[in-house]
Amino acid sequence: MPDKDQPTALDLPMIDPLPEETAKYFAICEDKLGMVPNVLRAYAFDTTKLNAFTAMYNDLMLSDSGLSKLEREMIAVVVSSINKCFYCLTAHGAAVRELSGDPELGEMLVMNWRVAALDARQTAMLTFAEKITKASAEITEADRQALRDVGFSDRDIWDIANVAGFFNMTNRVASATDMRPNAAYHGQFR
Repeated sequence: MPDKDQPTALDLPMIDPLPEETAKYFAICEDKLGMVPNVLRAYAFDTTKLNAFTAMYNDLMLSDSGLSKLEREMIAVVVSSINKCFYCLTAHGAAVRELSGDPELGEMLVMNWRVAALDARQTAMLTFAEKITKASAEITEADRQALRDVGFSDRDIWDIANVAGFFNMTNRVASATDMRPNAAYHGQFR
């Protein structure tokens, strides 16, 4: 288990002092979230890696998409549940609770997304995300067509695949380094 001052079990302290641009970004996090997420602190030993991570995250999770922010967070939680990623389940479970206004939905997605009262679109999306996580090489045109059949465009399918792929990568990094979520996430939006 990492030291309370370190976001992971690795001895990779943040650059000190932080570059001005990074310090500004962390101040925005503090203002908006009341904390700097530990995943950002973990990457802050190397600003090139931090910037690459945040650019990809912000593009996938916050930019314009046919997927809502809630849908993207739902994918993050389902992928993280399959991968048993403590960090992402905690952080993105809080985001699902916030965006949906439904604490129960967040818990259902963490434990077993199939018990949640989801519509056909959400069910197809999460089925696809699950298959990407468990057996991406087995995806066929029928899997993509199932998404089209419930209204997803090919661009949406691209976004689903990329969000699921991103969280499969980050889950593995977080688990391998024993990355711990900020304590504040545990009680948020319940």
